[in-house]
Amino acid sequence: MMQSQSQSQGPLTGLFDRYPALAGTYDEMFDASGAARPPFARVAALLARLAPDELARSQALAETALLQQGVTFSVYGDARGTEKIFPFCLLPRLIAADDFRHLERGLAQRLRALGMFLDDIYGDQRILAAGIVPPEMVLDAAGYRPSLRGLKPPGGVRIHIAGVDLIRDPDGTWRVLEDNLRTPSGVSYVVENRLISKRMFPRLFDAARVHRVDHYPTRLAETLRSVSPADASADCNAVVLTPGPYNSAYFEHSFLARTMGLELVQAPDLFVDGNKVYCRTTRGPRRVDVIYRRTDEAFLDPEAFRPDSVLGVPGLMRAYAAGNVALANAPGNGIADDKAVYPFVPDMIEFYLSEQPILEQVPTYVCLFDDDRRYVLDHLDEMVVKAVDEAGGYGMLMGPQSTAEERDEFRRRISAEPRRYIAQHRVELSSCPTWIAERGAIEPRRVDLRPYILTSREGPWVLPGGLTRVALKRGSYVVNSSQGGGSKDTWVMKDAG
Repeated sequence: MMQSQSQSQGPLTGLFDRYPALAGTYDEMFDASGAARPPFARVAALLARLAPDELARSQALAETALLQQGVTFSVYGDARGTEKIFPFCLLPRLIAADDFRHLERGLAQRLRALGMFLDDIYGDQRILAAGIVPPEMVLDAAGYRPSLRGLKPPGGVRIHIAGVDLIRDPDGTWRVLEDNLRTPSGVSYVVENRLISKRMFPRLFDAARVHRVDHYPTRLAETLRSVSPADASADCNAVVLTPGPYNSAYFEHSFLARTMGLELVQAPDLFVDGNKVYCRTTRGPRRVDVIYRRTDEAFLDPEAFRPDSVLGVPGLMRAYAAGNVALANAPGNGIADDKAVYPFVPDMIEFYLSEQPILEQVPTYVCLFDDDRRYVLDHLDEMVVKAVDEAGGYGMLMGPQSTAEERDEFRRRISAEPRRYIAQHRVELSSCPTWIAERGAIEPRRVDLRPYILTSREGPWVLPGGLTRVALKRGSYVVNSSQGGGSKDTWVMKDAG
C-alpha cells in the first residue's frame, strides 16, 4: 500500500490514505515513494481533506447533472438500450505545465507533418517515390481516395480538427498511440466535464490555477471561418452537418453547433446548384461556405462515394472540387490515420520537416510485412492486435487476456487479410486515482489522453486540456466508452507564481 504524502505538506491522510499503487504503472498523481508529485502537491493536499462521504455525494450530484443535461452517447447493439450517460469520475487528472508544453510542441509538429503527407499523396507523391513509405501501404489502402488526387482544399488545410490519443509508459514517457484525423469525437465531454468539476469543486479549482477549456467552441468557429473560400463574403456561413439523432455522437454535434452559434443541418437541408452549396431556410436559400461535417465521407455524396447513401448531399464533392465550399475535415484523411501508416509518421516528420520527432510512438508490427506477420503469429499471446480500420475498442485482440479460441480466430483473420492488422506489445498505461462507487474508495485505474488540435490557415493550436479516458473495470486496459470506460476532467496546470 502507498502511504501518500506531499513533499511540502507532510503525509496526506483522509481521502488518499492507504491508496494502493498499481504495480508496473506510472501513477499520474503520486511518485513511487507515495509522495504527491511536486507540481500537484497543493491540489493533492486539498483533495485529501475531502471525506469519502462528501466525495460520494458530489459524485452522485455530478452524475445527476450529466443526466439532466443530456450528456450521453450511444452504444449500438446493447440490449439494455442505446443512450448512456458517459461515466465520469470527479477526481481530476492533472498535467504539469512543463509536460503540456512538451505535448504542445510535439503535437503541433506531428500535425504539420501529417498535413504535408496528405498534400503529398494527393499531389506529387514524393514520399512514395523516395521509398520512405511503401507505395502499396498507401495506394492499396481503403482510406486512400484516388479520385481526390489533384484536389486542393480551400484554405490549404486538410486536418482542421485532430484528436491524437496519447499514453504514458511505466517510465512516464508520453507516447502517441494513434491519430484520429477524420471525425474525431469527445471534445464536448471535455467542456461539459469542466463545467461539472468547477461546480462541484469551486474552491479547489480556483486554488489549482488551471487553464480554461470553455473557449474551444470559439476557437473552432474561428478555425472553420479561416478556411472559407476566397469568394465568400465577410459574413461566412459555416454549418455543422450531422447524420442525425441516431448517430452515436449526436449529443456532440448539437452541443458544438449550439456553442459555436452555427446551424445544425442534415443532408436534406442542403443542396448544390451551380457547383455551390446552399442551405434551405425560411427566408430562402442561403449560401454555405464551410461545412464541419460529422458524416463519414463514404456517405457524404452519393455521386462521388456510396451511391446508396441517404445521408449525403448530391453534388457536394463537385462544389468542393470547384473550391466553392470547405469541408472540415477534408475527405481522404483516413489514409493518414490508418494504423498501418502510423509507424511511418516519425519518418514523415524527418522527410517533410527535417526535424527529429518530439513525441515517441509505440513500436508496431505491420502484418503486411512477412517478418512482422510471422513474429505476431508466433507471439499472439503477448500482443495487442488491432484492425487498421476499426475504432472504439472493436476489432481488437488483447493477447495476454485472450483465450486460445480467440487467438486462433485472429490467426485466421491475419493470415487472410494481413494488410488489415497491426500489432503492438501491450504497454502498461499510466494510472490515476479514481473514485470507485461500489467500493466507496479510491483506486488506481488506467488512463489515456486525447488532446484536440485545431489547424487554421495560421497553423496548429492545441487545446490546453483534453479528454482523459479511464478504464473503470479493475484490471482493464480498454478505456473506450463503448467498452465500459469513463472520463475525467483534465487539469492542465499553469506555471507556478
